[in-house]
Amino acid sequence: MKPYTVVLIIPTGIGAAIGGYAGDALPVARAIAQSCDRLITHPNVLNGAQLYWPLPNAFYVEGYGLDQFAKGRWGLQSVHQNRIGLILDRAIAPDLRLRHVQAAEGCRATLGLNLTDYVVTDAPLDVELRSSASGASWGTIGNTGSLLRAAETLIQQARAEAIAIVARFPDVDSLALEKYRHGCGVDPLAGAEAVISHLIVRQFRIPAAHAPALSPLPLDPLLSPKSAAEEIGYTFLPCVLVGLSRAPQFVTQPTHESIWTDQVDAVIVPESACGGSAILSFSQQKTLIIAVENNQTMMRVSPEPIGIKSIKVHSYIEALGLLVAHRAGISFESLNPSICPLRCLSNVL
Repeated sequence: MKPYTVVLIIPTGIGAAIGGYAGDALPVARAIAQSCDRLITHPNVLNGAQLYWPLPNAFYVEGYGLDQFAKGRWGLQSVHQNRIGLILDRAIAPDLRLRHVQAAEGCRATLGLNLTDYVVTDAPLDVELRSSASGASWGTIGNTGSLLRAAETLIQQARAEAIAIVARFPDVDSLALEKYRHGCGVDPLAGAEAVISHLIVRQFRIPAAHAPALSPLPLDPLLSPKSAAEEIGYTFLPCVLVGLSRAPQFVTQPTHESIWTDQVDAVIVPESACGGSAILSFSQQKTLIIAVENNQTMMRVSPEPIGIKSIKVHSYIEALGLLVAHRAGISFESLNPSICPLRCLSNVL
């Protein structure tokens, strides 16, 4: 029987009520993974700072790679283990750099991950944070060449098959940070993080993900549970290394085991976040698109105005019910209290 394949998308940096914080979409991913054979999703969904949850049937796919997959340009090839190269921004202070190296060493010794020697960039990456008029976060990198040279060194000299990046991030606006820590704001780092990983994946076509280096914050007794995962240590690196350890490789030619966009059965996306490249590509296929209404975002792009045919549900719990019925080949209409009668179509041409 054909494997049932689901894509879960929650775009980063747009203040998603679920998935806009530190790994708070992981429970959704865990539930969906139990309802399908293969779950394809991205780091924003699975990363929880020092917290993570291994899902044997989940594919950890960076956002740019997911866009290329949705367009049918790249396929996904499963791996047993990736050799992970680590890039550290030269702007990270020595003590904070050591914390990240020790986190990587801990993942080697405790989790058995395969890491290469690390590289420090030849110049500071100069990350800058921005926000749009809508409140969504984004950012820029001053020294993209330094980042790409570091990645090339790891690939050519250390035979890295996936890249983890730790960049020094500037201090965040205090009001924006307070809102985020209290569970009512946008992740101010997420947009810039996406830019960093996109550069690596686009240039080298290998898995990549980013963890920011930040100074520890003072304790806050009013901290939201959704932000708590980011407050329990000095680094967000462990979840990135775990995700990259078995992230699928990107391929441009089909193989017996590779997964391609036409094999995707269903896509789940916030109802107000349908303007992204991946969902627009999936909408051109026969894929079932499920739009979740109670996961509100600042993108504010619903499916109907842009011509996307979808089934709207109130919550992810309801979405799970649709997946179960769809996988079983059961008509959604037959689960309602009343069913419209069949009509006779004219056979006159």
